[in-house]
Amino acid sequence: MTHHVGVLRGDITAQHADAVVNAANRRMRGGGGVDGAIHSAGGPAVLRDCVERFPDGLATGQAGWTTAGDLPARWVIHVVGPNYSVGEHDPALLGSCYVNALRVADELGARTLAFPLVSAGIFGWPLGEAARIAVRTLRDTPTDAETSTLVAFDASAYAAVESALADANYRR
Repeated sequence: MTHHVGVLRGDITAQHADAVVNAANRRMRGGGGVDGAIHSAGGPAVLRDCVERFPDGLATGQAGWTTAGDLPARWVIHVVGPNYSVGEHDPALLGSCYVNALRVADELGARTLAFPLVSAGIFGWPLGEAARIAVRTLRDTPTDAETSTLVAFDASAYAAVESALADANYRR
């Protein structure tokens, strides 16, 4: 089975996918950016499930799932990205977010996924590098998923992912 990686500009909370990936913080209690938007749109069921399933939160690079609550997806796969702004600059740690999200998706049987650019927002990861790591990792990681769509919130994120996809296609 071929795993397609693509990009679209839009709101991740409106995506009709089996699973929406959330760029969470270690506490797993909601926050700003994508995390805040997913918790807000998903409603209280997402937070309740986070508290129940992850009483101690999650470590950076790790992933876990919850209900999607009121979102059009079935599940939310939460990943904790490295915070570039506080010195977490290891590309492998950022890549592990995507690898672990795909692993959780495979465990759930999720075939369509919507991803944000993990750590590229309030965690300050340089946009171009975050996009290259996301595309490379999603393309190179074996998975049963059929489609992973990187959902870009704005034009600059869309352009960064589009460039990373073009570069990855060129190098194939």
